[in-house]
Amino acid sequence: MSITSADTSWTNSISPFAFSEYEVAIAIAIASLLLVYYFSSPKTRPIYLIDSCCYLPPPNLRAPAANYIEHFELCAAHEREAIDFQAKMIKRSGIGCEACLPVSVHQMPPDISLSCTQEETETVLFTVVKDLLSKQSINPKSVDILVTNCSIFCPTPSITAMIINKFGFRSNIKSISLSGMGCSAGLVAIGLAKDLLRVQGNSLALVLSMEAVTPSGYAGSIRSMLLANTLFRMGGVAVLLSNKKQDRLRAKYKLRYLLRTHTGSDDQSYQSVIQKEDGAGSVGVALSRSLLHVAANALKINLTELGPSCLPLSEQLLYGWSALQGKFQNAAAKQEVYVPNFKKAFEHFCIHAGGKAIIDAVEERLRLKKEDGEASRMTLHRFGNTSSSSVWYELSYLEAKGRIRKGDRVWQIAFGSGFKCNSAVWECISELDHNIRNAWSSSIHLYPVQIPDVTDH
Repeated sequence: MSITSADTSWTNSISPFAFSEYEVAIAIAIASLLLVYYFSSPKTRPIYLIDSCCYLPPPNLRAPAANYIEHFELCAAHEREAIDFQAKMIKRSGIGCEACLPVSVHQMPPDISLSCTQEETETVLFTVVKDLLSKQSINPKSVDILVTNCSIFCPTPSITAMIINKFGFRSNIKSISLSGMGCSAGLVAIGLAKDLLRVQGNSLALVLSMEAVTPSGYAGSIRSMLLANTLFRMGGVAVLLSNKKQDRLRAKYKLRYLLRTHTGSDDQSYQSVIQKEDGAGSVGVALSRSLLHVAANALKINLTELGPSCLPLSEQLLYGWSALQGKFQNAAAKQEVYVPNFKKAFEHFCIHAGGKAIIDAVEERLRLKKEDGEASRMTLHRFGNTSSSSVWYELSYLEAKGRIRKGDRVWQIAFGSGFKCNSAVWECISELDHNIRNAWSSSIHLYPVQIPDVTDH
């Protein structure tokens, strides 16, 4: 049976797949506009990490354990029992003899005045900002967003004003100073800068993270408040972010995910790290016995949200099946829920160097090997707990070791008062020049070192 041309014309006229040239052009235009909107939408605008610069204290500010304890004894700032307790905690802390304290703490007695705190803050932040801007040939006038974080020191004018005054930033720069947000504030500051970059196109953001050690010392005898004396050391970081398309060519990393978890609605979490006065009126930061439990719970919540975005489907299915089985097993036969293999999602781990116990607990929770926590342990040993900047010293360690390759993913995990657990995932998008100097360059050949496991018997 043949089909005439008239029949064919009639068939085409009713076919749902027949379009005029005009309709095709309209469809292409709409699709193009949708693609342009998608790739220019603030939610999809990429955030690049151009570079970071960690503070390297001068060697004359080193505070070896023996000198540290002798200083306490000569100053007569503590009773013998409190000094002995701190000596024991320092030996168990995992902090080596190269970690530094500011000039004010080396004085006898330590000077916790406003002027000394200001001097420490300026020393750290002015140095890292100058080094970073010089290294990247950035004119201060080209910086559009400035975010700083420091928990204990909150001066007037603010720390951002201090930086603006020193370096002559523009009068219309968007500047924010964060305070009181603990050791996880570095990633809080990155998150804030990310949100600002997502709504302000073609911009540079400078993020500065540190903790002022000068006013943080505790002179009383409460053990939970003495712990902070033995952990915190001098440090800070400057991080340069951009959403400019042309900066992709010189950027080191691209931000893949940033997730913040806050468990402060629970009283135990809220009070696990808290600044307060003791009965004698001495102010300090108390670390509760429940801190590790609180951190583990916050990490679990954080992972529950982060996992679906990062873990391969196979690991998600294994976890889901294990959790489902657990619901139908009786208490006696119940098996432990499967812990996903996070090494299938990330090549490198930067766990907040808050203390040896924190690093050990996260490694155990995530089923990581000791080498996965190497950057964290070596940072704690070399620089001590530098609070919000510690995850950046860890990233610098990995860079100095030449371990990060293009395409690698780095997971930064930060814990802080509140209680908070924050995660940032960075993807390396360039071949890094491992010969560029950073805070580790002069001593990286000495690491890793063997850290003795000192425990009480």
